[in-house]
Amino acid sequence: MDAVALKDFLAGHPPFDSLDRYALTTLAEAAQLQDVRAGEVVVDAFAEPTVEVFVVVAGRVGLWNEADQLAGPAQERLEPGGLFGFSAMLTGQPVGPRAVALRPTTVARLPEAAVLPAFTSRGGTRFLASEVSTALHRRAAPTYSTVSDLLRTPPLVVAGSEPVRRVVEAMSERDVGYCVVTMADGRPGLLTDRLLREAVLVPGRPMDTPVGEVADPDPVLVAPDDSVTEAVVAMLDREAEYLLVADRSGTVRGAVCPLDVVVATGTAGTGLQEQLRRAPDADTLAATGRRLPALLAELLKGGLGSARVLAVYSALVDACLRRAIELVLDAHPDLPRQGFTWLSIGSNGRREAVPSSDVDSAVSFDDGLPPATVKEFRRAFAEVHDLLARAGLGHDRHGAAAYRPDFSRTKSEWRKAAQGWLDNPIVNQGAMMTSLLVDARPVWGDTGLPAVARVFNDLRAHPLTMQLLLKETLAYRARMRSVRDLLARRPETFDIKAHALLPITNIARWGALSAGVAALPTPERLRESGTSEMLPAAQARTLAEVFEVLQGLRLEAQLDQIARGERPSDVLRLEHLSPLDRSVIASAVREIAGVQRRMDNLTAWLPTDEWAVS
Repeated sequence: MDAVALKDFLAGHPPFDSLDRYALTTLAEAAQLQDVRAGEVVVDAFAEPTVEVFVVVAGRVGLWNEADQLAGPAQERLEPGGLFGFSAMLTGQPVGPRAVALRPTTVARLPEAAVLPAFTSRGGTRFLASEVSTALHRRAAPTYSTVSDLLRTPPLVVAGSEPVRRVVEAMSERDVGYCVVTMADGRPGLLTDRLLREAVLVPGRPMDTPVGEVADPDPVLVAPDDSVTEAVVAMLDREAEYLLVADRSGTVRGAVCPLDVVVATGTAGTGLQEQLRRAPDADTLAATGRRLPALLAELLKGGLGSARVLAVYSALVDACLRRAIELVLDAHPDLPRQGFTWLSIGSNGRREAVPSSDVDSAVSFDDGLPPATVKEFRRAFAEVHDLLARAGLGHDRHGAAAYRPDFSRTKSEWRKAAQGWLDNPIVNQGAMMTSLLVDARPVWGDTGLPAVARVFNDLRAHPLTMQLLLKETLAYRARMRSVRDLLARRPETFDIKAHALLPITNIARWGALSAGVAALPTPERLRESGTSEMLPAAQARTLAEVFEVLQGLRLEAQLDQIARGERPSDVLRLEHLSPLDRSVIASAVREIAGVQRRMDNLTAWLPTDEWAVS
């Protein structure tokens, strides 16, 4: 087999199938073909790490992936196209496998320098995630590391005004495949080797082009304390080459690429994400989606904190939703795939959903879309929600759903309606609609700030609206049990959402609106907006901590309900909780009620213009 034939062979197998023609040619020319007799060891990467990756070209190879199982039968059998040796090469450690030819075999030996681009490609990301997921199923429950554990070197940071030529030289000197670009608005952008090829070399742009013109202005950002699971899910969700790691101040501390996570602990769930993203039909998607609760239990059991588990769950729900939209649109080829933005609202919009949560949604159509097409879209969106329900992600048919006219409007219609709610929140359920739509998060279409949300940017200029929204916010009181429950001698239950979490969510939303904070998750809203007389920083921090603790109890209780064969619910039987958990809930309710009483009292004498952040 010559280099041309080998290039064509590699192009048909992952992760090489995502490489461009130039990279494939380079790889094939650098490869060495080796014929191996039956029973002969191809490589023993337990003895020493390898600096090559091996691909089966013909024949069959047996793999032993665990050092203590070498005396037993092969744990894997690879046919032509099978790849092995990459874990030892990427880590530089003797982590296996031991590979033996099971019949006369030909393997291609691919040197490290030539094969690395395959693992930093988009296809390489998916390949590594799948391999890691498969490996985790062979191991005990993992412990979870954070993104900060993967950072090795500080990032290369350049100004957006720097010419491409100078930046390329700096990347070569540092021997890195990316750099962080400070864009004109001060936010971080990202330049990679792939972007250089696609945006500069291929179109023949001058090398003195300012790097800010070719950098990605919207890279994927993760926090240092995010789990590795979240990082991998984010990487797959956006098919990103790199994730930028930025702290709360916005300072980029480094970047993470697929090579960094291939052997990191804590990547359970990435395989399920890929199955959701690639589900070939509705039945497969529904069956895969119903496995989500089991994954949540696995992540909790493995040691991942509840807040991190719910962040992963949110990303997986997004993946399921996007694939549902794709499959439904495939069945309606007359409908365009563009022209609308799907918004997750409510708990899904805030990335705080649990198994009992409804998948609330809204849609913003582009102006000028024909009314007949809008009607067809609404019928298709009803099919999307039906498919999500089959996947275990239901919704309230009388609530917020993209197929209802109240929740599917053109951009100009949304702006007009939002302005009306702002001017008079009493009319047409304005306060309720405002509360729903300021939690909106785009998951399909235009990823910018929704048109309806932009209307509420200057809420402080509308004192009456602020007063009414605060009244609505404080209408849901934190309490353990009502007098009616006690008199009726009902079983000791506690609605953790209605009587604890919802009051915090409402306070956080109001605080964010009054302070002009764009964050969506409740803890972030509280921490960023808690600097006013109405909501001091100390009380905001307390509520944020209480919220996270209660969300953990809520998740664990619902997973227990599912394990008992019950439908997940926010109504908890106190007898099923430990004395410590009951004590935590009682203390949390007292903290929330105390903040509500203080806010209620302040509204009687504090001028409205002093409610917001100074």
